Amino acid sequence: MSLAASRHYADHIATLQARTATALERGGFDHLVVPSGTLHYQVFDDRDYPYAVNPQFKHWLPLTRNPGSWLVATPGEKPKLVYLQPRDYWHVVPEAPSGYWVGHFDIVVIRKPEDALQHLPKNASRCAILGEPQSALGNYGAYKPNNPQAVIDYLEYHRAYKTPYEVDMMREASRRAVRAHRAAERAFRAGASEFGIHLAYCQAAGQDANELPYHNIVALNEHGAVLHYTELDRLPPKPVRSFLVDAGASHGGYAADITRTYATDTGGEFQALVDAVDKVQREDIGRRFRAGNDYRQIHLYAHLALSNVLRDFGIIKISSEEAVANGVSSVFFPHGIGHGIGLQVHDVAGFAASDSGGTIAKPDGHPYLRLTRMLEPGMVVTNEPGIYFIDMLLEDLKTKGQGDAVDWNRVEAFRPYGGVRIEDDIVVTDGDPINLTRDAFAGS
Repeated sequence: MSLAASRHYADHIATLQARTATALERGGFDHLVVPSGTLHYQVFDDRDYPYAVNPQFKHWLPLTRNPGSWLVATPGEKPKLVYLQPRDYWHVVPEAPSGYWVGHFDIVVIRKPEDALQHLPKNASRCAILGEPQSALGNYGAYKPNNPQAVIDYLEYHRAYKTPYEVDMMREASRRAVRAHRAAERAFRAGASEFGIHLAYCQAAGQDANELPYHNIVALNEHGAVLHYTELDRLPPKPVRSFLVDAGASHGGYAADITRTYATDTGGEFQALVDAVDKVQREDIGRRFRAGNDYRQIHLYAHLALSNVLRDFGIIKISSEEAVANGVSSVFFPHGIGHGIGLQVHDVAGFAASDSGGTIAKPDGHPYLRLTRMLEPGMVVTNEPGIYFIDMLLEDLKTKGQGDAVDWNRVEAFRPYGGVRIEDDIVVTDGDPINLTRDAFAGS
């Protein structure tokens, strides 16, 4: 961790303390108490589910593998970390607390989960406890998470505004993900299967499936038309025509989310379609990721820009405006232009009207958009347009009597390739947006 990033961390903690003070005042509480989470056993088995740290916990600390620990934040006081380091010879236990973050906390090390009780505020009723029900602690669940809505609404709304420290973490996650994307493309070019490409990705990222921020989407040929394809065939198809990889990486609890699409024949028509979507993503849509712009309008503009591509390639026979108005564009681009990203790959409060609650509606006819807020400095969002050839949606188009809008011979020419998606992570600023993804590719 650089000195600059360490300085950013101090400012990050100060920001979280200020937000916490306001959130607690809104909810009428004295303390914020956040469990890191617990291990859950699978029903009728003695294996636990993969542990996932509470996002509210890792917002304060770069600790992602520490079940049974607790954070306590009280306005006017140094935050406290109750750090579980059990005596256990069956498993590797967490190392003693160390790193750039330790000086910002009063740290108490405990050996048993129940020992946390003596280090939490004495009156649980004065605590806003944020977490899952399984984190309950104490007789009769006195320290069971209560998740007060007023506190959550305030904290999650403001989580959209990333501190410089958080951008540092996401920049490093992007570098790791790009390194893995390079390895995945090499494996694809070498003829590997989806499963083989996935393994090459994990090896290069230095993270296994449980450490990555989401399940890798590794799709060859027509599998690229399945938006969340995660089956991972063990043998490559014959012939291999195309490759879509939507995969990220984690760093310090923060996520990167990147998608790229490749053609086997780099001189063919599918490569030309990939290049066209990439150009629209970078130039036509990308320049709109500026403070003051409505994310909903960016999404609607993306439909218009992608419809222009569809028309240029002879796939649709109607005007771009008509394709958007009558829903034809949604057949080929059925998901949203993107989402917030940070501690979670689909970060929270994407529809929040204010830090007191309420929602901002999605545009009519666009149910899968995950963010409807105005863009403001500090937000980090994705930009992920796509064009797909999805049998179910194409069949529905015919059923609705809109089949004449499409050149079906052109559709058949592209169907074996599945689809195209290009995705970058964008930091909104007071000026030009910062493209974490393109910067990482340029530096790799």
